[in-house]
Amino acid sequence: MSVGVESEHWSKTFEGEDFSGEELSSIEFESCTFIGCNFSEVVFNRCNFIDCTFLKCNLSMAKMQYSKFSDVVFRDSKAIGVDWSKIAWPRIVFNSPINFYDCMIDDGSFYGLSLPELVLDSCVARRVDFRNGEFRNANFKHTNFSSALFSETNLSGTDFTSATDFDIDIFNNNLKRAKFDRFEAMRLLGSLEIELV
Repeated sequence: MSVGVESEHWSKTFEGEDFSGEELSSIEFESCTFIGCNFSEVVFNRCNFIDCTFLKCNLSMAKMQYSKFSDVVFRDSKAIGVDWSKIAWPRIVFNSPINFYDCMIDDGSFYGLSLPELVLDSCVARRVDFRNGEFRNANFKHTNFSSALFSETNLSGTDFTSATDFDIDIFNNNLKRAKFDRFEAMRLLGSLEIELV
C-alpha cells in the first residue's frame, strides 16, 4: 500500500514499502503501522504521526522538518543520525510522545529536548547527544550509551538498570533518585578523579 497522493491515512498497515530518499509533505498518519519499511534519508515535511508504530523499519538519516509525533512507538528499528530536536514538539510535554524498544539510534540528537518518561529500552544509543535535555523518570534500561553526551541533563528518577558504557559527570547532571546497577554505577566515580584499588 503506497502513500500515494492521499494526505490522510487512518488505521492502515504499510509493509515492506520503500520511501528512501523521498519527501513526504503534509501527510497525516493516525493509528497506522509500518512494518519493514525503508525511510532512510526521507524528509518528513510537516507530517503528523498519531498513535503509530514503526516495526523493523529503517529511518536512518531521516529529516524531521516541522513534523509532529504523538504516542509513536519504534520497535526493533534503526534510526541512525536522526536529529529529533527538529520535530515540532508541543510546548508542554507531560510524557514523551515517542518511545524506542530494541532500536539502534546511534549518532542521533535529543539536544535541549524536554521528554519526561522517554523510553529507550534495550537500545543502542552510541554517540547520542542528550545535553541540556530533560529526561526525568525515563526508562533507559538495558541500553548502550557508549560515547553519548550528557551535560546539564536532567536525569532525575531515570532508570539505568542494566544500561552500559555511560559516562555521566555527577556534578554536571541531575541524577537525583536515578537507578543504576551497582557494578555499572562505578562508572559515575570517574568524575571524582579518584583512584579505585
